[in-house]
Amino acid sequence: MRSFVVSLLCLLYSFHATSAFSAYDVLQYGAGADGTTLCTAAFQKAIDDAAAHGGGTVFVPAGRYLTGTLWMKSHVTLELDAGATLLGSPNPNDYPERLPGIRSYTDHYVRQALIAGEDLERIAIRGRGTIDGQGAAFHWKEYENRPYLIRFVGCRDVLVEGITLQNSAMWMEHYLACDRVTIRGVRVFNHVSYNNDGLDIDGCRDVCISECMFDSDDDALCLKSTLDRACENVTISNCVLSSHCNAVKMGTESNGGFKNITITNCAISSPRYSKPTYGRETGIGGIALEIVDGGTLDGVNVSNVSIDGVAVPIFLRLGNRARPFTPDGPKPALGSFRNVNIHNVIARGASPIGCSITGLPEHCIEGVSLSNFQFTFAGGGGADLAAADVPEHPEKYPESTMFGTLPAYGFYCRHVRGLRMDDVRLQTAEPDERHAIVCDDVSDLTISGLEACGTSSGPALIRLTDTATALITGCRPIGPIGTMLRLEGQATRQITLLGNDLGGVGCVSDAAEDVPKHALFQTANRLPEK
Repeated sequence: MRSFVVSLLCLLYSFHATSAFSAYDVLQYGAGADGTTLCTAAFQKAIDDAAAHGGGTVFVPAGRYLTGTLWMKSHVTLELDAGATLLGSPNPNDYPERLPGIRSYTDHYVRQALIAGEDLERIAIRGRGTIDGQGAAFHWKEYENRPYLIRFVGCRDVLVEGITLQNSAMWMEHYLACDRVTIRGVRVFNHVSYNNDGLDIDGCRDVCISECMFDSDDDALCLKSTLDRACENVTISNCVLSSHCNAVKMGTESNGGFKNITITNCAISSPRYSKPTYGRETGIGGIALEIVDGGTLDGVNVSNVSIDGVAVPIFLRLGNRARPFTPDGPKPALGSFRNVNIHNVIARGASPIGCSITGLPEHCIEGVSLSNFQFTFAGGGGADLAAADVPEHPEKYPESTMFGTLPAYGFYCRHVRGLRMDDVRLQTAEPDERHAIVCDDVSDLTISGLEACGTSSGPALIRLTDTATALITGCRPIGPIGTMLRLEGQATRQITLLGNDLGGVGCVSDAAEDVPKHALFQTANRLPEK
């Protein structure tokens, strides 16, 4: 008797769950699962009915469904079952333009999307199915008529979970001025057209991105601020990323800035399954943090990242492109860039370019801490590059390749105040005649526990130009090198060389004629044997 009652209850529960779940089944609204019948009206009717009844789940069973733009509604979940594929129409006319009420620089881009919504709350796209934008049908450089796959503007409590997203005509996902966004367990593959970003979080607040895989031609995971609203309180964790451009980027648009951002436990690699439309075969950058259109970058923490086969692992840039986000808007003032910690990073197979941290004259990047790095670069740079001039390029588009191959194979740092480099190991696959580290117009510098390779005939391992108040301590060159430290510039002063293992160094330091006489203080170093 008991087993009969249990079976009956299970049957009733199953019937209730199935009937509730299938209340907005798109097949019941006339959708065809053949991949050729345009189902936009059927899907939209299901979404509208769910919203009209206070919300619900629009269920997409296994099959292939062709649609144009779908307008999401508040309290509605779009659920794609395993084996379900939502196909974007290849006809641009199936994507009506809509200019959102929130103004941003993306007004210059695209005003269309496959799945769209504005000023909504409690919306979700989830399941084990796939959304395929069929973006190869839109393979032209002009932005017009190349729809995003997903675009939500000014929405609250957004969830995207579990689905596969592929082949967008433009950016894959764009979230503009949204609050409380969760993106979890999503797989993105985007390599069929121009501007194929993986994910763009734009002026959003309270965002959690986790357990996702991004593989894109353009930037994989990009935080933007194309309006006067900061991208704020964002966590990115446990993601796998690859891109022919940048794997993780803040910028290029930065009008509202970036505040309180955490990135942790991520693996970055060059793409394995595609050829580049933009960028490089191996990818341009790993972690790129940029402020160029005003705004403030403040409080960014990056930790536990592995980077394999990407040209430039780290790129930090304060520039002054100063582009307004509206046509009639004022030119933004030069932004600020401060309080960045990057910790526990391994990078292999980096290019000869070198990493860079660059502000502008009289406008320094402030408060950067790099610790526990193990970087291997290709090497092969000649001694002529060590003395090469590096232009300022204040208005140039920010990219880690913008200065060409740098005077340092490891880190080139200019116009920085408050820079710490702790327990950093820099190596090259081939001998390199450049410096390992160059600091130019840097103040309040600490280099602690550096292990870096150089050559016995090349320039100094570390070069300080117009650098003030620096402590170099606990460092040990890898292998024999000619000179440990080179000082240049009359603004160089208060340089302390303390407790370093310099037994394999031919010469501890040398200085240019314009360096003040007592700029360097040395003590407790293990010196080369005479």
